[in-house]
Amino acid sequence: MNGVIVENLMVRYGDICAVNDVSFHAQCGQVTAILGPNGAGKTSAIEVCEGFRQSNSGQVQVLGLHPIRDHDRLTKRMGVMLQGGGVYPSARVCDVVQLFCDIHDKRCDAGELIALVGLEERRQHIWKRLSGGEQQRVSLALVLAAQPDVVFLDEPTSGVDVNGRLIIRDIVTKLAHDGCTVLLATHELSEAEKVADHIVIFDHGRVAAAGSIAQLRRGHEYTRFTSDAGIDIAELSRALGCRVTVTHNAGEYNLELLSTPAIIAVLSSWLHEKNLPLHHVSSLESLEDMFSRIVAASENKT
Repeated sequence: MNGVIVENLMVRYGDICAVNDVSFHAQCGQVTAILGPNGAGKTSAIEVCEGFRQSNSGQVQVLGLHPIRDHDRLTKRMGVMLQGGGVYPSARVCDVVQLFCDIHDKRCDAGELIALVGLEERRQHIWKRLSGGEQQRVSLALVLAAQPDVVFLDEPTSGVDVNGRLIIRDIVTKLAHDGCTVLLATHELSEAEKVADHIVIFDHGRVAAAGSIAQLRRGHEYTRFTSDAGIDIAELSRALGCRVTVTHNAGEYNLELLSTPAIIAVLSSWLHEKNLPLHHVSSLESLEDMFSRIVAASENKT
């Protein structure tokens, strides 16, 4: 299977170019996170991949099939999870999951799917009585009923509690492990960071960056630590021999170099002499910081 291949995709709405010469590849057996600010073109690009929107130009293949010309064949192998809606408000959880199992006829057991998403106690509840997070988990169960080879997940953890997020995270990871191509569109960067093998960042209708988290982070490693707010960063900079800056969070500081045992020893000793705590040390740029950096650089070019 070929996963999802997008080449030179363009989508226009009148004079507005929503997707402008976009290319990316989502591989089988991987989770590809599609990220970007509101209005960046993510949804339009994904709708073309799903076969729900016609492009103006460019080439798209999903599992080696054309999303529109081969839509009937692709639908049997594709799962789509919308951000909300799509279920009759008075439908019971057990009935709607069973309906999808019958439609796809993949010998999926509705009860097992409901248990898999952690909703056994809600199986007799109707859709409109579920919380937003529970509705998201039901939607995921409907996707799984298709036993898909490719899935498109739109904000799957939106409104979901901690336990539900763990369940969804495990399911998404297993889908990829079993060879499924997973495209995950989300604004929840911490969730994307936990499951994504590949990142595609959209901005102003273009791909601003793409690659693994390690690839996108390369050259931007640093040391970050937390302590009391208001420490003397000029004195600490002299002690460490590097520039120390304060982040936007009180008591959080950046050192413009990689953490090494020697640097951590100097930092710890300096803080100890000042009777200051050392709460946390990290040397990896978070996906949130990476996203902000890449989008800011992209906007500076426009």
